[in-house]
Amino acid sequence: MAKQEKEYSVPEKLANLYKLQLLVSEIDRIKSLRGKLPQEVEDMEAELAKFQEKIQKYHQELNEAKARINSFHGRIDEANALIEQYTSQMDEVQNNKQYDFLTKEIEFQNLEIELANKRIRENMEIVDELNAKIHNSLEDIDERRSDLEIKKGELDEIIAETRSEEESLREKAKKIENNVDLKLLATFKRIHKKAKNGLAIVAIERDACGGCFNRITPQRIIDVRMRKRIITCEYCGRILIDEDLANENEMRRRRKGVLSQLS
Repeated sequence: MAKQEKEYSVPEKLANLYKLQLLVSEIDRIKSLRGKLPQEVEDMEAELAKFQEKIQKYHQELNEAKARINSFHGRIDEANALIEQYTSQMDEVQNNKQYDFLTKEIEFQNLEIELANKRIRENMEIVDELNAKIHNSLEDIDERRSDLEIKKGELDEIIAETRSEEESLREKAKKIENNVDLKLLATFKRIHKKAKNGLAIVAIERDACGGCFNRITPQRIIDVRMRKRIITCEYCGRILIDEDLANENEMRRRRKGVLSQLS
């Protein structure tokens, strides 16, 4: 049998959401300490992967070039064997026609050897070029891997310094999430993900939305203060609460913070 969700009043829903927002904002603050390092590490790892793919391609082309060189050496061996055969047959010719035929065959095989040697030289140049590219790419990989290790070290250091705090905040956030109905929680997460400052629920400040700072109509402000239903900003879609509710939760959070420091 499916577990039934506990019914919360609108003020309780708003209070729980705002508590969740305070915790999520702290988690976002910790993440911001890492700055662009996670993205930089990810980009550098992707770049290294591309270099590895490029080197694999170079090695494949290198093997193909070496195979062509071996093939041309094989042609030269075959041509030399035929020249030797045709040369020995010239001592046994009985007419000019046979002699001319053997002479042309020897000339043709010599041309085949010349062409094969040319192709060997061309492929040797390709081999040299590919070896240089592989060498340069390996140097680039070593340099970038060194930079990556530095960046990873910086990131790991920041993560290590904030891990316990972040884990504690996430545990607290998870407990509060259990006190928020699924549909409202999904709305909260969607707004949080979309909002630039990560604020999904904000207080009305000086008759304006605390998220986008657009003016709120007097009737909407009254509705928010009455706490009878969930009210959102008509401009940015953030969930709105009144300043009193925000201040109550801020004071509770500060008191808990002071008590935890004294204990």
